[in-house]
Amino acid sequence: MGNRMKVLFLSPEVVPFAKSGGLGDVAGSLPLSLKRLKVDVRIAMPFYRVVMEGNFKKRSIIKDLVVPLGAEKLNANIFETLLEDIPVYLIERDDMYDRPYLYGNKRGDFYDNIERFSFFSHAALRLSEDLGFTPDIIHCNDWQTGIVPALLKGPYRTSRTLSNSSSLFTIHNMGYQGIFPREKLPITGLPEAGFFHPEGLEYWGKINLLKAGIVYSDAITTVSPTYAMEIQTPEYGMGMEGILRRRSGSLYGILNGVDYNEWDPSRDHHLASYYSRKSISGKVMCKEALIKEMGLDPSVINLPLLGLVSRLDSQKGLDILVKILDNVLNLDIGMVLLGSGDEGIQNAFRKAAERHKGRIAIYIGFNESLAHRIMAGIDLILIPSRYEPCGLTQMYALRYGTVPLVRATGGLNDTVVPFDEKTIKGNGFKFVPYDAKALLDKIELAIRIFRDKKVWKQLMVNGMSADFSWDISAKAYIGLYRSIMEKR
Repeated sequence: MGNRMKVLFLSPEVVPFAKSGGLGDVAGSLPLSLKRLKVDVRIAMPFYRVVMEGNFKKRSIIKDLVVPLGAEKLNANIFETLLEDIPVYLIERDDMYDRPYLYGNKRGDFYDNIERFSFFSHAALRLSEDLGFTPDIIHCNDWQTGIVPALLKGPYRTSRTLSNSSSLFTIHNMGYQGIFPREKLPITGLPEAGFFHPEGLEYWGKINLLKAGIVYSDAITTVSPTYAMEIQTPEYGMGMEGILRRRSGSLYGILNGVDYNEWDPSRDHHLASYYSRKSISGKVMCKEALIKEMGLDPSVINLPLLGLVSRLDSQKGLDILVKILDNVLNLDIGMVLLGSGDEGIQNAFRKAAERHKGRIAIYIGFNESLAHRIMAGIDLILIPSRYEPCGLTQMYALRYGTVPLVRATGGLNDTVVPFDEKTIKGNGFKFVPYDAKALLDKIELAIRIFRDKKVWKQLMVNGMSADFSWDISAKAYIGLYRSIMEKR
């Protein structure tokens, strides 16, 4: 037991306790795979209201842990719950985390997020000291944990528990950076002299917590190999490309995995019929059931059924799809949309549904069960993203025998292999330039290939053979943890 690798995994959200996006899925899955590979992993996260309301079994383990916040010393209570058999430490401080949302509301981000997540970061480190848990690696996720690598190089470098801990910082999306006024620097507990400068966490005179994670961690990962390259360019780097290029020797792209316990048509209880790569016929029953459920014309059963399960905004490429929506719907196809977001995009789809009755069905909102039925019932899923750090939708689609048509960016580029009609190899369709014509050309190609039932079936089977399970990603993380420890 003594020589097992120890990892403290810090995330502002963890499924099933709290989730706002893909980070929650990663934080709920990767530790489980690490544990299966014999890593002693523990998770820490804030004790939000949504966790309290979730009726998870929990027990109090530390009362009144003293946590520094700027010049003050505040108290936190620590509870423990379990993710299967992994300890999850919940950091309780009602005035910070007992709120209806995780990071903000309709008005915008909470004004005190730097206080909330500085407190979380210090509390996680103090908790480790209090428990005598000496992590080899502290795995930090996104800007909310960005000061932890800096704290390990500064105030905690002499900690008996943490002085030998290395840090890994994972960027899930460059679009969220945690930028705050410089006046709030004392709250972080980091001294201005060593840390607030252009080579440190300063960004145009402000504090940038994502930058702190990038600069001070022992290694940086992001969620796909292509995104690791893209974020070193001005187009995708969001102002961080220079510092990421300087640290490129310590930057790794490790593809996220997917949870095949949740997403597998051979045992998905949301579906009208189970099916698998070896017995694919149930997919037609899923298509029939979806056509009926969404009120499409029954004749669509013989046509290619296109689908979208997406946030409706321009990052997801919906602006270029809207430009060609009528052209696509005139191609003798059906279409199903599930999502919500930009009002203009929602209205464009609503109006298209009025013009093309029986051919397009839309559901504005979020519906997890329907997402599974759409994934199983459609033939082709459209993911024309402007940028996509990893993307899970295309990986789910492949398992369901639904062919992805994607823009060649981020994780979409790493997981979708263009179909070659001569060799019958590949698992989907890709276009490169971010424009409506390139998307339309690729949709037309996919529809032409769909008409050859034998070829299309092979394309489906190719996709269903892909394996994006978490264990593959977890092995890559363990290899990286080891190399960081050896360097240290």
